[in-house]
Amino acid sequence: MKSLVLEKQHALSLRDFPEIARAEETLGPRDVRIKLHTVGICGSDLHYYTHGRIGPFVVTEPMILGHEASGTVIETGAEVTTLKIGDRVCMEPGIPDPTSKATRLGLYNVDPAVRFWATPPVHGILRPTCVHPEAFTFRLPDTVSFAEAAMVEPLAVGVHAATKARVKPGDVGVVLGAGPIGLVTALSALAAGCARVYVADLAEKKLEIAAALSPAIVPVNVTANPVAEQVLRDTDGWGADVVFEATGSPHAAKGVFEPLAPGGCVVMIGGQPDPIQYDAGAAMVREARVENIFRYAHVFPRCVGMLASGAIDVKPLITRTFAFEDSVHAFEIAASAPPQDVKMQIALPQ
Repeated sequence: MKSLVLEKQHALSLRDFPEIARAEETLGPRDVRIKLHTVGICGSDLHYYTHGRIGPFVVTEPMILGHEASGTVIETGAEVTTLKIGDRVCMEPGIPDPTSKATRLGLYNVDPAVRFWATPPVHGILRPTCVHPEAFTFRLPDTVSFAEAAMVEPLAVGVHAATKARVKPGDVGVVLGAGPIGLVTALSALAAGCARVYVADLAEKKLEIAAALSPAIVPVNVTANPVAEQVLRDTDGWGADVVFEATGSPHAAKGVFEPLAPGGCVVMIGGQPDPIQYDAGAAMVREARVENIFRYAHVFPRCVGMLASGAIDVKPLITRTFAFEDSVHAFEIAASAPPQDVKMQIALPQ
Protein backbone atom coordinates (compact mmCIF):
# COMPACT_ATOMS: atom_id res chain seq x y z
CA MET A 1 0.00 0.00 0.00
CA LYS A 2 2.30 2.76 -1.26
CA SER A 3 1.13 6.06 0.26
CA LEU A 4 2.13 9.70 0.55
CA VAL A 5 3.27 9.92 4.16
CA LEU A 6 3.96 13.03 6.21
CA GLU A 7 6.76 11.66 8.37
CA LYS A 8 7.08 14.89 10.34
CA GLN A 9 6.98 18.64 9.66
CA HIS A 10 8.68 19.40 6.31
CA ALA A 11 9.32 15.69 5.62
CA LEU A 12 7.29 13.71 3.07
CA SER A 13 7.89 10.29 1.59
CA LEU A 14 6.16 7.98 -0.88
CA ARG A 15 6.45 4.56 0.71
CA ASP A 16 4.64 1.38 1.67
CA PHE A 17 2.37 1.73 4.69
CA PRO A 18 1.50 -1.82 5.80
CA GLU A 19 -0.60 -0.65 8.75
CA ILE A 20 -3.19 0.77 6.38
CA ALA A 21 -3.25 -2.37 4.25
CA ARG A 22 -3.91 -4.51 7.35
CA ALA A 23 -6.56 -2.12 8.69
CA GLU A 24 -8.55 -2.35 5.47
CA GLU A 25 -8.50 -6.12 5.07
CA THR A 26 -11.99 -6.42 6.57
CA LEU A 27 -14.90 -4.82 4.73
CA GLY A 28 -17.88 -3.99 6.93
CA PRO A 29 -21.38 -4.97 5.76
CA ARG A 30 -22.25 -1.36 4.88
CA ASP A 31 -18.83 -0.36 3.55
CA VAL A 32 -17.40 -0.15 0.05
CA ARG A 33 -13.83 -0.53 -1.10
CA ILE A 34 -12.74 2.21 -3.51
CA LYS A 35 -9.85 2.41 -5.94
CA LEU A 36 -8.68 6.02 -5.73
CA HIS A 37 -8.42 7.97 -8.96
CA THR A 38 -7.88 11.68 -8.19
CA VAL A 39 -6.96 13.44 -4.94
CA GLY A 40 -6.75 17.21 -4.47
CA ILE A 41 -4.06 18.98 -2.47
CA CYS A 42 -5.86 20.94 0.23
CA GLY A 43 -4.65 23.90 2.24
CA SER A 44 -4.94 21.81 5.40
CA ASP A 45 -2.65 19.13 3.90
CA LEU A 46 -0.12 21.86 3.16
CA HIS A 47 -0.49 23.36 6.63
CA TYR A 48 0.30 20.02 8.27
CA TYR A 49 3.30 19.71 5.93
CA THR A 50 4.66 23.19 6.65
CA HIS A 51 3.59 23.66 10.29
CA GLY A 52 3.02 20.14 11.65
CA ARG A 53 -0.26 21.12 13.25
CA ILE A 54 -3.57 22.94 12.85
CA GLY A 55 -4.79 24.26 16.19
CA PRO A 56 -5.22 21.28 18.54
CA PHE A 57 -4.57 18.73 15.77
CA VAL A 58 -0.86 17.87 15.94
CA VAL A 59 1.07 15.40 13.78
CA THR A 60 2.98 13.32 16.32
CA GLU A 61 3.64 10.25 14.15
CA PRO A 62 3.65 9.46 10.40
CA MET A 63 0.31 10.26 8.74
CA ILE A 64 -1.00 9.73 5.21
CA LEU A 65 -2.26 12.97 3.64
CA GLY A 66 -5.22 13.73 1.35
CA HIS A 67 -9.00 14.00 1.78
CA GLU A 68 -10.42 15.50 -1.48
CA ALA A 69 -11.01 12.39 -3.54
CA SER A 70 -12.81 10.45 -6.25
CA GLY A 71 -12.51 6.86 -7.37
CA THR A 72 -14.26 3.64 -8.40
CA VAL A 73 -16.03 1.07 -6.23
CA ILE A 74 -14.21 -2.26 -6.47
CA GLU A 75 -15.95 -4.20 -3.66
CA THR A 76 -19.16 -3.85 -1.66
CA GLY A 77 -20.25 -5.07 1.77
CA ALA A 78 -23.04 -7.58 2.15
CA GLU A 79 -25.65 -4.96 3.14
CA VAL A 80 -24.77 -2.26 0.60
CA THR A 81 -27.78 -1.44 -1.60
CA THR A 82 -27.13 1.90 -3.32
CA LEU A 83 -23.71 1.24 -4.87
CA LYS A 84 -22.23 -1.50 -7.01
CA ILE A 85 -18.83 -2.51 -8.32
CA GLY A 86 -17.77 -0.17 -11.12
CA ASP A 87 -19.63 2.88 -9.83
CA ARG A 88 -17.65 6.11 -10.06
CA VAL A 89 -17.88 7.97 -6.75
CA CYS A 90 -16.70 10.81 -4.56
CA MET A 91 -16.43 10.51 -0.81
CA GLU A 92 -17.30 12.79 2.10
CA PRO A 93 -14.18 12.46 4.29
CA GLY A 94 -15.66 12.94 7.77
CA ILE A 95 -17.30 9.97 9.49
CA PRO A 96 -19.24 10.96 12.65
CA ASP A 97 -20.40 8.81 15.53
CA PRO A 98 -23.98 7.93 14.47
CA THR A 99 -25.11 7.83 18.10
CA SER A 100 -23.68 11.20 19.16
CA LYS A 101 -25.96 14.09 20.14
CA ALA A 102 -24.47 16.29 17.39
CA THR A 103 -25.25 13.68 14.74
CA ARG A 104 -28.77 13.11 16.06
CA LEU A 105 -29.35 16.87 15.84
CA GLY A 106 -28.15 16.91 12.23
CA LEU A 107 -24.90 18.70 13.15
CA TYR A 108 -22.65 15.76 12.39
CA ASN A 109 -19.81 17.99 11.13
CA VAL A 110 -19.27 19.36 14.66
CA ASP A 111 -19.42 15.95 16.33
CA PRO A 112 -16.30 15.89 18.55
CA ALA A 113 -15.87 12.22 17.68
CA VAL A 114 -15.89 12.71 13.89
CA ARG A 115 -13.05 10.86 12.14
CA PHE A 116 -11.88 13.05 9.29
CA TRP A 117 -9.32 11.89 6.71
CA ALA A 118 -5.83 13.38 7.12
CA THR A 119 -6.62 14.91 10.49
CA PRO A 120 -4.44 13.43 13.26
CA PRO A 121 -4.66 10.62 14.20
CA VAL A 122 -6.77 9.61 11.16
CA HIS A 123 -4.92 8.75 7.94
CA GLY A 124 -5.83 10.29 4.59
CA ILE A 125 -6.30 8.70 1.19
CA LEU A 126 -3.27 9.50 -0.96
CA ARG A 127 -2.95 5.75 -1.48
CA PRO A 128 -4.26 3.15 -3.94
CA THR A 129 -7.47 2.10 -2.14
CA CYS A 130 -9.64 2.92 0.85
CA VAL A 131 -12.65 1.50 2.68
CA HIS A 132 -15.49 3.94 3.33
CA PRO A 133 -19.13 3.81 4.54
CA GLU A 134 -21.78 3.59 1.85
CA ALA A 135 -23.64 6.47 3.55
CA PHE A 136 -20.77 8.88 2.86
CA THR A 137 -20.00 7.69 -0.68
CA PHE A 138 -21.82 9.31 -3.61
CA ARG A 139 -22.29 7.99 -7.14
CA LEU A 140 -21.18 10.32 -9.94
CA PRO A 141 -23.29 11.07 -13.01
CA ASP A 142 -21.57 10.39 -16.34
CA THR A 143 -21.23 14.13 -16.93
CA VAL A 144 -18.95 14.62 -13.89
CA SER A 145 -15.29 13.72 -14.34
CA PHE A 146 -13.03 12.27 -11.65
CA ALA A 147 -11.17 15.59 -11.49
CA GLU A 148 -14.39 17.55 -10.97
CA ALA A 149 -15.56 15.00 -8.42
CA ALA A 150 -12.39 15.53 -6.37
CA MET A 151 -13.46 19.19 -6.19
CA VAL A 152 -16.76 18.33 -4.48
CA GLU A 153 -15.11 18.42 -1.05
CA PRO A 154 -13.86 22.03 -1.27
CA LEU A 155 -17.02 23.04 -3.14
CA ALA A 156 -19.03 21.69 -0.21
CA VAL A 157 -17.40 24.34 2.00
CA GLY A 158 -18.61 27.11 -0.32
CA VAL A 159 -22.11 25.67 -0.62
CA HIS A 160 -22.35 25.27 3.15
CA ALA A 161 -21.24 28.89 3.57
CA ALA A 162 -23.80 30.19 1.07
CA THR A 163 -26.49 28.12 2.79
CA LYS A 164 -25.59 29.52 6.22
CA ALA A 165 -25.59 33.05 4.73
CA ARG A 166 -29.21 32.59 3.53
CA VAL A 167 -28.36 34.23 0.21
CA LYS A 168 -31.41 35.69 -1.56
CA PRO A 169 -31.88 36.31 -5.30
CA GLY A 170 -30.30 39.63 -6.24
CA ASP A 171 -27.97 39.88 -3.22
CA VAL A 172 -24.57 41.52 -3.50
CA GLY A 173 -21.77 39.42 -2.06
CA VAL A 174 -18.14 39.95 -1.13
CA VAL A 175 -15.59 37.14 -0.86
CA LEU A 176 -12.32 37.96 0.86
CA GLY A 177 -9.67 35.65 -0.63
CA ALA A 178 -9.27 34.21 -4.13
CA GLY A 179 -7.82 30.86 -3.13
CA PRO A 180 -9.64 27.58 -3.83
CA ILE A 181 -12.15 28.05 -1.01
CA GLY A 182 -12.75 31.71 -1.84
CA LEU A 183 -13.45 30.93 -5.48
CA VAL A 184 -15.80 27.99 -4.82
CA THR A 185 -17.58 30.25 -2.33
CA ALA A 186 -18.00 32.92 -5.01
CA LEU A 187 -19.43 30.31 -7.39
CA SER A 188 -21.72 29.00 -4.65
CA ALA A 189 -22.96 32.50 -3.82
CA LEU A 190 -23.82 33.10 -7.48
CA ALA A 191 -25.57 29.73 -7.74
CA ALA A 192 -27.56 30.61 -4.60
CA GLY A 193 -28.80 33.83 -6.20
CA CYS A 194 -26.26 36.63 -5.78
CA ALA A 195 -26.46 39.11 -8.65
CA ARG A 196 -22.88 40.24 -8.17
CA VAL A 197 -19.94 38.98 -6.13
CA TYR A 198 -16.80 40.98 -5.42
CA VAL A 199 -13.69 38.83 -4.95
CA ALA A 200 -10.83 40.54 -3.13
CA ASP A 201 -7.22 39.38 -3.03
CA LEU A 202 -3.60 40.50 -3.31
CA ALA A 203 -2.63 38.14 -6.16
CA GLU A 204 -3.47 39.53 -9.60
CA LYS A 205 -3.17 36.11 -11.29
CA LYS A 206 -5.80 34.60 -8.99
CA LEU A 207 -8.05 37.60 -9.56
CA GLU A 208 -7.76 37.05 -13.31
CA ILE A 209 -8.94 33.47 -12.80
CA ALA A 210 -11.81 34.75 -10.64
CA ALA A 211 -12.90 37.27 -13.27
CA ALA A 212 -12.94 34.57 -15.95
CA LEU A 213 -15.36 32.41 -13.95
CA SER A 214 -18.38 34.67 -14.46
CA PRO A 215 -19.26 38.16 -15.70
CA ALA A 216 -21.00 38.59 -12.33
CA ILE A 217 -17.68 38.35 -10.47
CA VAL A 218 -15.89 41.65 -9.85
CA PRO A 219 -12.19 41.21 -9.00
CA VAL A 220 -10.69 43.68 -6.53
CA ASN A 221 -6.95 43.96 -5.97
CA VAL A 222 -6.81 45.27 -2.43
CA THR A 223 -3.25 46.52 -2.78
CA ALA A 224 -4.57 49.35 -4.93
CA ASN A 225 -8.28 49.47 -4.20
CA PRO A 226 -9.78 48.74 -0.75
CA VAL A 227 -12.73 46.44 -1.29
CA ALA A 228 -15.02 48.36 1.10
CA GLU A 229 -14.49 51.57 -0.84
CA GLN A 230 -15.39 49.96 -4.15
CA VAL A 231 -18.42 48.12 -2.79
CA LEU A 232 -19.79 51.23 -1.09
CA ARG A 233 -19.16 53.32 -4.20
CA ASP A 234 -20.95 50.79 -6.43
CA THR A 235 -23.93 50.43 -4.08
CA ASP A 236 -24.53 54.13 -3.43
CA GLY A 237 -23.06 53.80 0.05
CA TRP A 238 -25.30 50.91 1.15
CA GLY A 239 -22.87 47.97 1.08
CA ALA A 240 -22.97 44.22 0.43
CA ASP A 241 -25.67 41.90 1.71
CA VAL A 242 -23.20 39.18 2.66
CA VAL A 243 -19.44 39.08 3.25
CA PHE A 244 -17.53 35.79 3.25
CA GLU A 245 -14.14 35.78 5.01
CA ALA A 246 -12.09 33.08 3.24
CA THR A 247 -8.49 34.23 3.79
CA GLY A 248 -7.75 33.01 7.30
CA SER A 249 -5.88 36.31 7.69
CA PRO A 250 -6.38 38.28 10.93
CA HIS A 251 -5.85 41.51 8.98
CA ALA A 252 -8.63 40.67 6.51
CA ALA A 253 -10.92 39.38 9.26
CA LYS A 254 -10.50 42.64 11.17
CA GLY A 255 -12.30 44.54 8.39
CA VAL A 256 -15.15 42.16 7.58
CA PHE A 257 -17.88 44.64 8.57
CA GLU A 258 -16.53 47.56 6.53
CA PRO A 259 -18.22 46.60 3.21
CA LEU A 260 -21.32 45.12 4.89
CA ALA A 261 -24.77 46.66 4.50
CA PRO A 262 -27.11 47.22 7.46
CA GLY A 263 -28.85 43.96 8.28
CA GLY A 264 -26.23 42.02 6.35
CA CYS A 265 -24.46 38.77 7.17
CA VAL A 266 -20.80 37.90 7.67
CA VAL A 267 -19.73 34.27 7.24
CA MET A 268 -16.40 33.26 8.75
CA ILE A 269 -14.85 30.48 6.66
CA GLY A 270 -11.07 30.86 6.83
CA GLY A 271 -9.45 29.11 9.79
CA GLN A 272 -7.85 31.61 12.16
CA PRO A 273 -4.75 30.31 13.96
CA ASP A 274 -5.03 32.97 16.67
CA PRO A 275 -7.77 35.11 18.22
CA ILE A 276 -8.88 37.94 15.92
CA GLN A 277 -10.01 41.48 16.59
CA TYR A 278 -13.79 41.70 16.38
CA ASP A 279 -15.35 45.14 15.93
CA ALA A 280 -18.48 44.64 18.01
CA GLY A 281 -19.52 48.24 17.47
CA ALA A 282 -19.40 47.94 13.67
CA ALA A 283 -21.47 44.75 13.91
CA MET A 284 -23.96 46.32 16.30
CA VAL A 285 -24.78 49.46 14.31
CA ARG A 286 -25.44 47.26 11.27
CA GLU A 287 -27.38 44.71 13.32
CA ALA A 288 -25.15 42.25 11.50
CA ARG A 289 -25.63 38.51 11.63
CA VAL A 290 -22.41 36.52 11.97
CA GLU A 291 -22.20 32.86 10.98
CA ASN A 292 -19.29 30.49 11.47
CA ILE A 293 -18.84 27.29 9.51
CA PHE A 294 -16.82 24.18 10.25
CA ARG A 295 -16.35 22.08 7.12
CA TYR A 296 -19.91 21.25 5.89
CA ALA A 297 -22.93 19.05 6.41
CA HIS A 298 -25.71 17.69 4.16
CA VAL A 299 -24.39 19.29 0.96
CA PHE A 300 -22.42 16.64 -0.98
CA PRO A 301 -25.43 15.47 -3.05
CA ARG A 302 -26.28 19.10 -3.85
CA CYS A 303 -22.71 19.73 -5.02
CA VAL A 304 -22.72 16.66 -7.26
CA GLY A 305 -26.08 17.75 -8.69
CA MET A 306 -24.84 21.27 -9.49
CA LEU A 307 -21.72 19.93 -11.21
CA ALA A 308 -23.83 17.50 -13.21
CA SER A 309 -26.26 20.20 -14.37
CA GLY A 310 -23.59 22.80 -15.12
CA ALA A 311 -24.95 25.18 -12.48
CA ILE A 312 -21.39 25.35 -11.16
CA ASP A 313 -18.24 24.77 -13.25
CA VAL A 314 -15.10 24.00 -11.24
CA LYS A 315 -12.93 22.95 -14.17
CA PRO A 316 -11.20 26.37 -14.50
CA LEU A 317 -10.04 26.05 -10.88
CA ILE A 318 -8.04 22.88 -11.57
CA THR A 319 -4.78 24.41 -12.71
CA ARG A 320 -2.26 21.57 -12.42
CA THR A 321 -2.28 17.75 -12.16
CA PHE A 322 0.62 15.56 -11.01
CA ALA A 323 1.24 11.82 -11.26
CA PHE A 324 1.12 9.90 -7.97
CA GLU A 325 4.84 9.15 -8.27
CA ASP A 326 5.47 12.90 -8.23
CA SER A 327 3.44 13.52 -5.07
CA VAL A 328 6.33 14.77 -2.95
CA HIS A 329 7.34 17.22 -5.69
CA ALA A 330 3.70 18.30 -6.05
CA PHE A 331 3.52 19.24 -2.38
CA GLU A 332 6.79 21.14 -2.58
CA ILE A 333 5.40 23.19 -5.45
CA ALA A 334 2.03 23.70 -3.78
CA ALA A 335 3.74 24.87 -0.57
CA SER A 336 5.48 27.61 -2.56
CA ALA A 337 2.00 29.02 -3.36
CA PRO A 338 2.44 29.79 -7.09
CA PRO A 339 0.18 32.79 -7.80
CA GLN A 340 -1.08 31.31 -11.08
CA ASP A 341 -2.39 28.13 -9.45
CA VAL A 342 -5.67 27.53 -7.63
CA LYS A 343 -6.22 23.79 -7.18
CA MET A 344 -3.54 21.18 -7.75
CA GLN A 345 -4.51 17.52 -7.96
CA ILE A 346 -2.76 14.15 -7.95
CA ALA A 347 -3.84 11.38 -10.33
CA LEU A 348 -3.26 7.83 -9.08
CA PRO A 349 -2.31 4.98 -11.45
CA GLN A 350 -5.26 2.99 -12.81
